[in-house]
Amino acid sequence: MADDDTDDIPEDETEDETEDMPEDAPEDKAKPKAKPKAKPKARDRADDNTVYIGKKPTMNYVLAVATVANSGADEVVIKARGKSISKAVDVAEIVRNRFVQDLNVDDIKITTEVLDSEDGRTSNVSSIEIFLKK
Repeated sequence: MADDDTDDIPEDETEDETEDMPEDAPEDKAKPKAKPKAKPKARDRADDNTVYIGKKPTMNYVLAVATVANSGADEVVIKARGKSISKAVDVAEIVRNRFVQDLNVDDIKITTEVLDSEDGRTSNVSSIEIFLKK
């Protein structure tokens, strides 16, 4: 019976491997390892060609769109909502006029998204998708 000393101790009182580690030590043992990604599906590849516009400076998004366009993609999609719509138009025009002259506006989709807030109200948010194609 000497082999099995932990039978009499409840599970929650057994010693955990991570308790011996200092607080600032990396917790490699506690975190599960990431699995290798499978091949991207058709939708994932479309997301690779999409740049979402937000609050960062305009030139960050210009660089992102130019990088996607120069990486071999035939089409780049710029998406924005609300106050970022004007920045999305600026990004598309800067890329087309200064960085990748062979890009043309293929299509523009303008929609209104209805969002539900926590207090039960709904609000309408405008959104735009600009499709640039070589």
